[in-house]
Amino acid sequence: GNFNTAGMLVVQSGCWTMLKGGATSFAAGKGELFFETNVTAELMVDSMSLQPFSFEEWKSHRHESIAKERKKKVKITVHGSDGKVLPDAELSLERVAKGFPLGNAMTKEILDIPEYEKWFTSRFTVATMENEMKWYSTEYDQNQELYEIPDKMLALAEKYNISVRGHNVFWDDQSKQMDWVSKLSAPQLKKAMEKRMKNVVSRYAGKLIHWDVLNENLHYSFFEDKLGKDASAEVFKEVAKLDDKPILFMNEYNTIEEPNDAAPLPTKYLAKLKQIQSYPGNSKLKYGIGLESHFDTPNIPYVRGSLDTLAQAKVPIWLTEIDVKKGPKQVEYLEEVMREGFAHPGVKGIVLWGAWHAKECYVM
Repeated sequence: GNFNTAGMLVVQSGCWTMLKGGATSFAAGKGELFFETNVTAELMVDSMSLQPFSFEEWKSHRHESIAKERKKKVKITVHGSDGKVLPDAELSLERVAKGFPLGNAMTKEILDIPEYEKWFTSRFTVATMENEMKWYSTEYDQNQELYEIPDKMLALAEKYNISVRGHNVFWDDQSKQMDWVSKLSAPQLKKAMEKRMKNVVSRYAGKLIHWDVLNENLHYSFFEDKLGKDASAEVFKEVAKLDDKPILFMNEYNTIEEPNDAAPLPTKYLAKLKQIQSYPGNSKLKYGIGLESHFDTPNIPYVRGSLDTLAQAKVPIWLTEIDVKKGPKQVEYLEEVMREGFAHPGVKGIVLWGAWHAKECYVM
């Protein structure tokens, strides 16, 4: 038979730990729930609840949640000039602003292609620059900073009242560092980071709704390895000093996409966030949970269970880079992911990763 992972977590000896997950079965028949560990240990399971849902029941529950969380009932009473109610009055309603934030990745090609500009600005209320704000784009060569392109992209977004997410201050992946950054000693790296933060965060202070402060710092640890375990927390603190307007995010992949990836589990995400929040001076910062959401075949029940776990932090959750691998069900899967996010009360915005390029797109 096939094994379908429903969840994973890190447990400690001598105490109980809650596991919430989910899985989809595409075949009828007998099934078994199986628990395993990566070490030799005795497992005890208690208060287990396994709830079955049909696809129709799942969608019905999702529709109910959308109606509750995203819709409001409005009662309109029309009075005539004499003050009496007009029961048969004809009304016309026009939406003047979009509610739930829906965005997309924006690429520099938008500056030169009017059709791309029209397509983007007519659909989205949020933009994330794909690469143009990243350190390797603004200072690929040491002390040679280039901000002309992100400046122009931000100006274009402001022209259309499109909110912009800052992406990103730092990326914890060793492979994403410029050669000159990788060669710096710890004191030199700290100085270079301070300069980077001062330049990019101060430059766009007051103009961004979010900053992805540390990208993928659950999978990777370049800055922690160089500067110590509190490197992430210190960066959050310094970014907030330079600009206290944006919500500050960790931004991670596979937290809701892949239950077999142990690095970014929802419980580990919350533990890292708590570590950052508990650092001296960080308790009152504005935090957000960024979930990249790069999917192959979505495990929608696992997505919901993971969002429920992450919502315990009581900070805004954003799906920041949604895409689905190319295939015959790409559109169907994309709709499922977007509707699941839209239905969850903890999710406050969705950004697609449909980054457009003249020669090819990244995934979508």
